[in-house]
Amino acid sequence: MTTLELKLNLPDELAQRAQSAGLLAPEAIESMLREQLKKQAGEQLRATWARMPREELTPEVEQEIVEAVREVRTEQRKRTHS
Repeated sequence: MTTLELKLNLPDELAQRAQSAGLLAPEAIESMLREQLKKQAGEQLRATWARMPREELTPEVEQEIVEAVREVRTEQRKRTHS
């Protein structure tokens, strides 16, 4: 496991509300980061899909999809084995 130290500059009200809601706890930050990574992976797949020709799946687009899925799976394995 990697240990990181983060320093955030937040508006006072936001910092107080986040602290009160428990969002600044390490577990909450980890959860938010995981969720954001999933969201980005989904967005990448949707962008790849949007670039695809509607008539056919070209080898180039198919390879992009395979690579995007491979990246997501690699990230998942890293998190599972950390």
